[in-house]
Amino acid sequence: MLGFFGVINAKGMGRIRVFPAQNANCGFVFAGIIMLSSIAAVLALTPVVVLGQFPPPVKDVTTLKSKYHEGVTISYKEPGLCETTPGVKSYSGYVHLPPGLLSDISGEEQNYPINTFFWFFESRKDPENAPLAIWLNGGPGGSSLMGGLQENGPCFIGADSNSTYLNPWSWNNEVNMLYLDQPAQVGFSYDVLTNITVNLAEKGELKQLIPTDFSDGVPEQNNTFYVGTVGSQQLGKTANTTVHAAHALWHFAQTWFGEFPGYKPNDDRVSLWTESYGGHYGPGFFKFFQQQNEKINNGTIDEEGTNYIHLDTLGIVNGLLDNIIQFPSYNQMAYNNTYGIQHISKEQYEKAVDEYERPGGCREKLAACQKLAEEEDPDWRGNVPSVIKCFDKIHIDDCAALDDLEETLNFGWYDIAHPKADPTPEPYMHGYLAQDWVLSALGVPVNFTAASPSVGASFDSTGDINRAGSMEAVAYLLDSGVKVHMMYGDRDYACNWLGGEEVSLLINHEGSEGFRSAGYAPLLTTEGEGGFVRQYGNYSFARVFQAGHEVPWYQPEVSYEIFMRATFNRDIATGLLPVSDDLATAGPSSTFHVKNEVPESPEPKCYVRAPGTCTPEQYATVVDGTAIVKDFFVVGNVKDEMRGDGTQKVIMTPERVDEL
Repeated sequence: MLGFFGVINAKGMGRIRVFPAQNANCGFVFAGIIMLSSIAAVLALTPVVVLGQFPPPVKDVTTLKSKYHEGVTISYKEPGLCETTPGVKSYSGYVHLPPGLLSDISGEEQNYPINTFFWFFESRKDPENAPLAIWLNGGPGGSSLMGGLQENGPCFIGADSNSTYLNPWSWNNEVNMLYLDQPAQVGFSYDVLTNITVNLAEKGELKQLIPTDFSDGVPEQNNTFYVGTVGSQQLGKTANTTVHAAHALWHFAQTWFGEFPGYKPNDDRVSLWTESYGGHYGPGFFKFFQQQNEKINNGTIDEEGTNYIHLDTLGIVNGLLDNIIQFPSYNQMAYNNTYGIQHISKEQYEKAVDEYERPGGCREKLAACQKLAEEEDPDWRGNVPSVIKCFDKIHIDDCAALDDLEETLNFGWYDIAHPKADPTPEPYMHGYLAQDWVLSALGVPVNFTAASPSVGASFDSTGDINRAGSMEAVAYLLDSGVKVHMMYGDRDYACNWLGGEEVSLLINHEGSEGFRSAGYAPLLTTEGEGGFVRQYGNYSFARVFQAGHEVPWYQPEVSYEIFMRATFNRDIATGLLPVSDDLATAGPSSTFHVKNEVPESPEPKCYVRAPGTCTPEQYATVVDGTAIVKDFFVVGNVKDEMRGDGTQKVIMTPERVDEL
């Protein structure tokens, strides 16, 4: 029996953009299509038959009841996967929160259970005395196992999608790492177990995935029709704003830090590293955590078992913090970038700039909606009709011309030097997490959903992506003593470094004048210069050379050094200096003059579980059943295996598949 998982196909630019084998979304508007697919077996020249079924029964799991919170439980096991370094433990499991737990804050409604999946990896070195870092991918709706298995975790997945090998630059070398799927319905997290069918021939993401009781039996499946078990897919049974998600994660943290037996550190520092939409998640979550800490300190929160969480570092990797500030950089990046790649004409560029900047244009309309939200929904509940209507009109009318421009772009969304059908980062994790033995080892009752359309739609319904507040949250954290470090790959378009740099300079905190006065210094590693960094005290912004959206995949050593130096209080540029309040880098005020060589562009390689790696022509053969698939890759076509007049089909033996 084989599992399946959800993966998003980068097919157009609608209102919620969630992309294949990646995590989150940056940019103004977003679109995606879910694909829940299964392993393929090609034994004959017939349409590819795909075996996709329900997850295996959960077994060998330890379940503990919370000593402090009624109805809260923790379930976990040691999976023995990925981290194979002798003596290093890992745990996968869930924190189960009952309905109504979030009612401790006025205005929060939670009439559904929240079952949050975690995968915890001990530090390879002295785990008892190592700090802890949480990793979150973005989306909204992206699984953090993308980071764990494609970027900075203990292992990578082999090309057979059925094996692993160790990552020497894993972030758990000296730090305990915790990967979380959040909110409910993302990755292996769920609300209510629900059997579903998925029909990729149906247009519209939310129409494709249908809850089904299978009272008439399980239907036959193929490469566009699947069955499985996931969360409810109901938009009202997951978070719909960053604030809602922060509240749920704080309750997870209260239980996990206080009662999970596999984590009893001497160093109680907790860092949070986020990517992409993590530019919303990271600042919003840590702001909420810090506010809760203040309430614990002043006695406002005094329940037994409540934990003060020692916040150490917030890390943001190619993050989206504020659309008003970052949106202009999309036009700039497509027209004039440090690689000399011009993807749009001067006329297109000037038109896009005018649409955004002119009086009554997109910027002005977006600013008005943000102001309205601050006035009428200051707590970011996402339930004020006038605010929702304002943000909705932004999508549909006020910025439509800019959407039209994005439709014409023909390059890698996450890497401007790569084709639109980008085969990198290698998408092998999607097949791996569909393997029956992997699901059994992890102890999960659901199939894997790499990017949740229900979560994306929930956040879209409130206009969360266009809300202000992330920059102010970063300022609050810096002024509260939390370190903040940003790194941006300079080939990413989705959340590009030009917009990230602008955000970094406009964050107003106690040290902002010193940060703006600091220059850029070379970012040095054993391999030479990996980029440039501006730093003042505990705040830094790094441009990483030759890296796309998932910086740790492109530049593992550089990203590892940034992570380690940030964690252990060394300067980001060299790692040789202890950080002090007045530490400042010296150098030029801008690095745009530093140009890069364009790397060789990879050829598209169609991996059926990540449709975004396929050209339209390649994926059409998957849909019509003529593709020949091996290890999830399209390796041929039935039409190419004809003899004579084309009416005789050649039987495809396993040996022939291996040759392909």
